[in-house]
Amino acid sequence: MFSGCSLKPGEYTELGMESLENSDYQAALDFFDEALENDEDKGELYRGRGIAKMGLYDYKGAIEDFRASLSESGGNVSELEFDTAFYLATAQFKNGDVQGAIDTYSAIIGLDEDNADAFFLRGKAELANDDYDSAADDFDMAIQYNPTDPDLYISIYESLESTGHSEEGSGYLKDAMELNNINEYQKGRLYYWLGDYDNAKGCLEEANDTKADPGVVLYLGKTYEALGDKSYAASLYSSYLTDNPSDANICNQLGICQLESGQYEAALAAFRQGLGVTNNQIMQSLRYNEIVAYEYLSDFKQASVLMAEYIKDYPEDEAAKREQIFLASR
Repeated sequence: MFSGCSLKPGEYTELGMESLENSDYQAALDFFDEALENDEDKGELYRGRGIAKMGLYDYKGAIEDFRASLSESGGNVSELEFDTAFYLATAQFKNGDVQGAIDTYSAIIGLDEDNADAFFLRGKAELANDDYDSAADDFDMAIQYNPTDPDLYISIYESLESTGHSEEGSGYLKDAMELNNINEYQKGRLYYWLGDYDNAKGCLEEANDTKADPGVVLYLGKTYEALGDKSYAASLYSSYLTDNPSDANICNQLGICQLESGQYEAALAAFRQGLGVTNNQIMQSLRYNEIVAYEYLSDFKQASVLMAEYIKDYPEDEAAKREQIFLASR
């Protein structure tokens, strides 16, 4: 593309970063490869390559590039190195190396002992490693270093709830309610998780003035689902997706809502719409839910084919392996 052009130093890396911003990961990789050929800053270009490979779900390759980027630091630790280390831990976690992610977060904490984000993320990784006690200690440290952020309290609860520790996490919700800087959206999420759906609805309706915030739409819809009005919840999700068709989270929640309402064809369409979104961070959930939709439609042959591909990509999912045995019997 740039044959015959004279590029300024660092130009290929800059073009690669622009491609990342546009979620064009393959183009980004091509530019970073050119940057390497032209001896541009290796710390930056390897970091960029790692991010591009994560976008393409090549977590093993991303880990190699992030490590190569960090090796270029020469022992100097700047914001770039901290940022790269966080990316490295994420890639390790997504590649199934939970202990590796924990070790990387520990290294970050060793250099920045009051980094609340690192404590929180290490806690999440420890939960995935079935180490609740260590996770609880790290969550408390995250709160100690960032005590006034309501979103942190909510994120800690959500992490605990998703791993079967909702009772232990309820204290974080109550503590967050005592903070002075809570907006209506945050308050609505707190009420939702506390099971007070009427108050959650009131707060989230007030926060939904523009009807354009995906977080508000998601929680407001889930609140209506909890109140038994799945039809209105689905209409909220569908209305939002009309103007924002590339929101994978809303696609996924719409599909779940429609599954529970018996609208299996519509649910399958919602999951497949989400699967078509690039830079999709919930691909695993969408792929599994797509399989479930095919099961509800009694298309066990297609469900079985998709499940085999799913287990190949996510071999750690024991529930999926049990489901595969069921599909084989059909």
